[in-house]
Amino acid sequence: MSATTAQPDGRALRAPAVTVDTHCPYCALQCGMGLRPSGGEEGVEVVERTAFDVNRGALCGKGRTAPALLSSRVRLTGPLVRRRAGGPLEPAGWDEALDRTAAGLSAARASYGPDAVGVFGGGGLTNEKAYSLGKFARLVLGTSQIDYNGRFCMSSAAAALNRAFGLDRGLPFPLADVARTGCVILVGANPAETMPPALRYFTELRERGGKLIVVDPRRTRTAEHADLHLAPRPGTDLALALGMLHLVVAEGRVDTGFVAARTSGWEEARAAAMAHWPELVERITGVPVPALREAVALFCDARSSMVLTARGPEQQSKGTDTVGAWINLCLATGRAGRPLSGYGCLTGQGNGQGGREHGQKADQLPGYRRLDDPAAREHVARVWGVDPAVLPGPGRSAYELLDALGRDVRALLLTGSNPVVSAPRAAHVERRLRSLDFMAVCDVVLSETAALADVVLPVAQWAEETGTTTSLEGRVLLRRRAVDAPPGVRTDLEVLNALAARLGWERGFPTDPQEVFDELRRASAGGLADYSGITYRRIAEEDGVFWPCPEVPGTDEADDPAVDRSPGPHPGTPRLFLDRFATDDGRARFAPVAHRPSAEEPDADHPLLLTTGRVLAQYQSGAQTRRVAELNGAAPGPFVELHPRLAERIGVAEGEPVAVVSRRGRAVAPARITPGIRPDTVFMPFHWPGEGRANTLTNPALDPVSRMPEFKVCAVRVERAGDSG
Repeated sequence: MSATTAQPDGRALRAPAVTVDTHCPYCALQCGMGLRPSGGEEGVEVVERTAFDVNRGALCGKGRTAPALLSSRVRLTGPLVRRRAGGPLEPAGWDEALDRTAAGLSAARASYGPDAVGVFGGGGLTNEKAYSLGKFARLVLGTSQIDYNGRFCMSSAAAALNRAFGLDRGLPFPLADVARTGCVILVGANPAETMPPALRYFTELRERGGKLIVVDPRRTRTAEHADLHLAPRPGTDLALALGMLHLVVAEGRVDTGFVAARTSGWEEARAAAMAHWPELVERITGVPVPALREAVALFCDARSSMVLTARGPEQQSKGTDTVGAWINLCLATGRAGRPLSGYGCLTGQGNGQGGREHGQKADQLPGYRRLDDPAAREHVARVWGVDPAVLPGPGRSAYELLDALGRDVRALLLTGSNPVVSAPRAAHVERRLRSLDFMAVCDVVLSETAALADVVLPVAQWAEETGTTTSLEGRVLLRRRAVDAPPGVRTDLEVLNALAARLGWERGFPTDPQEVFDELRRASAGGLADYSGITYRRIAEEDGVFWPCPEVPGTDEADDPAVDRSPGPHPGTPRLFLDRFATDDGRARFAPVAHRPSAEEPDADHPLLLTTGRVLAQYQSGAQTRRVAELNGAAPGPFVELHPRLAERIGVAEGEPVAVVSRRGRAVAPARITPGIRPDTVFMPFHWPGEGRANTLTNPALDPVSRMPEFKVCAVRVERAGDSG
């Protein structure tokens, strides 16, 4: 703890007096780490925190080098404004920057109505910031037009989880259970590169005699660890899951007792699966029938099993149904609602889970309440002290909001996101951002999106502020402030407080994160994601608390150790669904789904399939990691991964530039030739802007339920860079 950590918000000196326990600012694993004083410009350095059980001190290169972003050489240290159209961004004082922001938002609202103002958030914001941003949008701006980049993360899994189980939490069990189960099917996930400390759970699984099946069109670093690697054609995961369920039925492996006692809708789902016989599935996916049978045997012969998905099957225009088919496989075999079994989603962004639970998603209120539910609106309005009628209804999803910029939505407040790089059909999104009447961006660095703004507001980051995040396990964690932000930087909570005041709301937007969290607890009480029994003190004492964790009457100690907590607080819920599912009748629901083609299939002009993803040394849009020398040295730029047969056909050698062309644009990057990818598929990482921007190519076709864009599959052609215009 630092010299001044007795303060409620964890304020500290620029350098802490002793090591401060906190969590990594990157992925949803939220690895524990310590920050101790150092003599460098950053003021702190990372040390192992072995007591935190998720990573036991292990960190990837991103976490280990995270303090580099605290340097004033790479981050914003004061506001910037564009004082004339087409002019440069220039340094400004906070009053001018905030006045311009308030005026820009107000002008759009006055001229075109409240829904002409949009708010776009991020899955890396703390729970406190996500909650306040949603409240600001709906009360101060009165707009329904708010969503966040977490829509691009696990929204398809969330929709499928809600449909099947009545509740969306990435993992319904602690990550430690993965190492103790008998078999894991890992679909479209590459934790060896995206969350390396998690790989040990799969290693321990195999050391205990368990089996790992990896489903991925590429032979990734994770697939190298698998007992069985299935490499389906991109966009065919749904058919693969249905083919496996067909075999479960045909081979008499259905757990009929579990299906009868704890599920509904089986007959319809069974009929849909039986239309996907193994030979048909082989033709669709390219996965041989013997491999399908082997996967079914490994999954069903184990005493317990899990299916874990990530962006591969989820970032598709049929992502909700695809995840639903994998859930069906778990339900039919009795591998859900039982110890060491079930379906789970490996959430990507640091607070992708909590970010949508508390109000920055277009259709949700705090506590994972539906915005169109009258009872939910009444509860949250009561906490906020307003009439429920003033709360706007659901708005556009993330891509639809970006697509509406400059037309229906004329002004935008954006925080914690970089859609110029990360959004599908990125060149179109960039044009839409440029067409706005006004845009203000809150960020730590001058991202590609911030560079287009009229006002840039520099905000504090992970080590400079206290706040909670919710990990992929559904565990609410506390990031503690260890150092002061530079003098010209403010927290997001301070920015929202100042903007609210300028727009007529003097109260209701506190700057103390603990005060915000206590209000969040009240707003979430009784909701699916109930945090009301969680306090900063409990999180610190217990190294995190799993939601749902309702407040037990008479036990709200309000962080006061002198208060008697008898009969004891709710313990939190590490494992869900062991007694009943969260549906009205307590039964899980099968989804009667059938395979259908991707939104865009190959043709003569675009005969190949592109899929995208991440690499070990970079994170998301790269806005932060590309500013860390060590990480940039390990992964300095984009590349196109292609099979040797494809490389020979187009006449390209390793390292030579190739052009990838889709119906939306063209990207150029060096060739990386490997037999570990399907010959009909190419892969590009999406961390870079410029001519190697992978998302210039991707298809914004949306899943009809989750509104997830189809990042993972689109039709392309590949040619030598000099051969196209």
